[in-house]
Amino acid sequence: MPVAVPELGTFNYVPETKEQLDWADLPTIDLSHLGTPEGKRQQADILIAALREKGFFYVKNFGISQERVDRQFALGKRFYELPLEEKLKYVPQGLDEGQFNGYVPVGRRTIDQEGKIKDQIEIYNIPKFNGDFRHNHPPVVTEKLEEIEEFARDLHIEVLDPLFVLLATALELPEDYFTKLHQYPVKSEDHLRYMRYSKYPPEINAKLRNWSYGHTDLGSFTLLFRQPVAGLQIRYPSTNEWKWVKPQDATLTVNACDALQFLTGGYVKSTVHRVTVPPKDQQHVDRLGLLYFSRPHNDIRLSTIKDSPVLQREGYTENGFEKTGNAVPTMEEWTFAKQKWQRTKAGSHQKDHATALILPGFREQMYA
Repeated sequence: MPVAVPELGTFNYVPETKEQLDWADLPTIDLSHLGTPEGKRQQADILIAALREKGFFYVKNFGISQERVDRQFALGKRFYELPLEEKLKYVPQGLDEGQFNGYVPVGRRTIDQEGKIKDQIEIYNIPKFNGDFRHNHPPVVTEKLEEIEEFARDLHIEVLDPLFVLLATALELPEDYFTKLHQYPVKSEDHLRYMRYSKYPPEINAKLRNWSYGHTDLGSFTLLFRQPVAGLQIRYPSTNEWKWVKPQDATLTVNACDALQFLTGGYVKSTVHRVTVPPKDQQHVDRLGLLYFSRPHNDIRLSTIKDSPVLQREGYTENGFEKTGNAVPTMEEWTFAKQKWQRTKAGSHQKDHATALILPGFREQMYA
């Protein structure tokens, strides 16, 4: 007999920190200004400057209500309230080989320099809805799949497609250049993520520099919904300074990822970021995140775009694979090569892992 799934109820956000932190000064893309050529051009200029100088930016007026966002946070909270033995039923086979959809439990990495403290990060990934998503979810998720699918599709329509149009405009490409590489019905490794960083006791936090090491994401754009527990930090590409990312009301925080760096020959930077120990007035709570990871179609080869007048003028005509004469991977090849590295049980600071060769022509790097 099926187990009844209770209503989600409301989701209560914790208060923001009162500590004075060194916040990043990030630009904001306003999607309500895309109705005119002038507005579109203005926002495209803001976007490309953000991608070149900061790598992170905010997006506002993106057409998805706060009520719908709150329901997704409530769903993530409900998933993490399940007993551990229930969550462990949804660990993907082949996790150590790069499979990532489903549940990833805590404790796969050590996060201190001595290799004694394990991570407290839990992940639940729900793949894009292209035919094979309905298997092997817990009832709390399967009962809400229609709502989750609608939410994920609307992220493409209301957020990602406009951003890809702006990026194409900035690179003097046809407006649909990037949207054609990111069509929702076409097979890719996009996924929605509920992510929880469980709190540590004060004596453990005192020994830690960060809760996760500095890294880059492997896709196109990562969408991060407002999370009041401060912890996210970015490293400015221009100065290598670490800055805190402030949660802004009614916005998404967005960062550029590896695939865009490859496709633009390094003109767009894949931004280094990490989650550090929260301020003391927020260390008593768990940090729940809601994210969406966008990636090109699996069969897209990550060669530098040759059609962009901007990239040609600026001299960004080869990425790292092309410069070294190595084979350029497809998005699928790149995804599973990097995911295998990310999911390997290892100490974050072990040299052979921190600088591992992902594919010929690309060596990974971790950042303290």
